[in-house]
Amino acid sequence: MAPRMLLSMPLHAITEVFGEAGLRDRFNLEIESLPDGDRRQLEDALELASQLHADDRRVREPYLNHLLRVAIRIVRYYGIQDVDVLTAALLHDAVEDHPAELAGLSPALGHQKLTDAALEELARRYNPRVAGLVSAVTNPEYDPGRDRHEQYRTHVADSLEHDPWARVIKVSDFTDNGLGVIHTTDDKARSSAIKYRPLVPKLRELVRRPDTPLSQAVKDHILDQLDLAEERFAAILDG
Repeated sequence: MAPRMLLSMPLHAITEVFGEAGLRDRFNLEIESLPDGDRRQLEDALELASQLHADDRRVREPYLNHLLRVAIRIVRYYGIQDVDVLTAALLHDAVEDHPAELAGLSPALGHQKLTDAALEELARRYNPRVAGLVSAVTNPEYDPGRDRHEQYRTHVADSLEHDPWARVIKVSDFTDNGLGVIHTTDDKARSSAIKYRPLVPKLRELVRRPDTPLSQAVKDHILDQLDLAEERFAAILDG
């Protein structure tokens, strides 16, 4: 595939036609103009994400595809070349899904100890800012006595309140999950719509804030994407 054609393709089209290899090629094209040190950090983060999520799947695809799309969207469509933000985007599920492997510790240690150790490892391997960004988008251990989706939405609102750069990662993550409901099975689409639909108004409000570090054109683009995601949720749940 010619680079110019690959750069022009929507991310889910690359996924359907070329799979993980195509998304890797697209990511490399997106970061090729970055300084050598930034590229090395991102290559290392992608390798780490590949190792941690090697056996993970998202219904029909390797989990790594989701992480690649989240990072590519940030650099291409949001115009962000901040290496720490892109590193955190690639690793945004690492602490939540694989804290023991990341920290090199026994899973028997317990959730909070493993989470803290995994974040410390990210700070050591990269820097505290990367660890802080990943922490902001990492879901806590849920109280089994309360509604799981409600706890998720409360956590997202609270964690993004004072972390504008984490909003960038979460919005790209949400866009991939929300718009991506048409690329998955009926059961997964319905469960995703139930989980994500009530979060749309809060994300709109966060995106519109003056301290969210995105241009107005990008904010408008994201707001359009949120509208489209909401339409898809409605079609699934109300149609």
